[in-house]
Amino acid sequence: MIAELGHMAIAVALMVAVVQSTVPLWGAARGDTGLMGLAQPAALVQFGAVAIAFGALTHAYLVSDFSVINVATNSHSTKPFIYKLSGVWANHEGSMLLWVLILAMFGAAVAAFGGNLPDGLRARTLAVQGMIGVGFLAFVLFTSNPFERLDPAPLDGNGLNPLLQDIGLALHPPMLYIGYVGYSTTFSFAVAALMEGRVDPAWARWVRPWALAAWTALTAGIALGSGWAYYELGWGGWWFWDPVENASFMPWLAGTALLHSAIVVEKRGALKSWTILLALVAFSLSLLGTFLVRSGVLSSVHSFAVDPERGLFILALLAIAVGGSFMLYAWRAPTMEGGGMFRPVSREGGLVLNNLLMSTAAATVLIGTLYPLALESITGEKVSVGEPYFEATFVPLMVPTILALGVGPLLAWKRGDLAAALGKLWIAALAAVRNRACRSCTSAAHRWGPRSASAWPSGWRWRSSPNGPSGCGCSGFRSASRCRARSGCRDRPTA
Repeated sequence: MIAELGHMAIAVALMVAVVQSTVPLWGAARGDTGLMGLAQPAALVQFGAVAIAFGALTHAYLVSDFSVINVATNSHSTKPFIYKLSGVWANHEGSMLLWVLILAMFGAAVAAFGGNLPDGLRARTLAVQGMIGVGFLAFVLFTSNPFERLDPAPLDGNGLNPLLQDIGLALHPPMLYIGYVGYSTTFSFAVAALMEGRVDPAWARWVRPWALAAWTALTAGIALGSGWAYYELGWGGWWFWDPVENASFMPWLAGTALLHSAIVVEKRGALKSWTILLALVAFSLSLLGTFLVRSGVLSSVHSFAVDPERGLFILALLAIAVGGSFMLYAWRAPTMEGGGMFRPVSREGGLVLNNLLMSTAAATVLIGTLYPLALESITGEKVSVGEPYFEATFVPLMVPTILALGVGPLLAWKRGDLAAALGKLWIAALAAVRNRACRSCTSAAHRWGPRSASAWPSGWRWRSSPNGPSGCGCSGFRSASRCRARSGCRDRPTA
């Protein structure tokens, strides 16, 4: 009975999402505040319905209801609580329900905390969220129903895949999906801004918290997955450039560029159309990652499904969302007003450089991930693009990025002084080198100690400091750039 309730809740959520995606848009076009106001309760009701469905599936796992095919396939009565719980999303159907739950949660959050948004922008944003919800709720309801029954029910289930019985994998998918789906909010804000034809610093202030929340969650999800791959799969490293790993890394790169670009829009009113484009690209790459993981086009330990029917459904959603948003961008972006001017050597210039490097890096990973698929579909030849390609293309892009990280924040807005910024960096670099020398000196002192004081070079002495570690006179790091040894900090003595 509870499983049927969950199935019915998905159907109700789909109907509410249809209302949310149409009526507020019509109200915004007519300037009808009553119709626009319908977006907020619709988003909240949709979230409530999806939460009921997810709760029903979770209940089926916790009580080991093996009459549900999903539970019988992915759980076992003797499993610990944590693995029964993580079994909910350790499969295609359950993970898609989690995906939709997080999507509805972000829509409800905009509805609940977006009171400071203009009525038209809020209505359009929630309507776009509703459109995305319609697509994925239909996908769950018609192709990935997690509540299908099994008759007769088995006495016990098959159990969870041993590779997935790990605390890191229990936390990895929810964090990753919060990041993936979080970019739907910035996507919706961008499409709503294109509909209105207006982007201003206030829009950037509204978008940045959502972009930061998605980026933070995606970062945590990628880190958890990398740790799991390191100690569970035995790859011998934190990152293997696996195609599905790349699928999560691409929106992270685009999202990083979006965060920095939104700062320029907020502070200087520049890069408006570029920021809109990044918001569209970040979520488009998230959808692409969803397609790659669930369509079976890639062979990976991270893949969920190999059903071509499901892959075609997601591909259609991808084509509609990406194609429609980019057509709207091509139509409305040229009409947007330009922002303030700035010199190439300025903080804005540094952020533009960051954007160019991050965007190029994302394109590099995209090419390396999709090239084998494109080649196989055209010629039938199977090739593998792995670590040598990415080290030859991606790593050189990261070197200037790391260097720019130190210089950019020291530049002023609009017009910066590169020489002054580099001068500050030289002072910091010298202090770091001397600090490192002092640390090496103290490390040697701790290793050799006063017992071998006769072996210390002339001018060195062992001393104990109440303010820091004992050592060769580095004064407890109160002044990290100064070593009190008369000869300076040199290599450790030889016995």
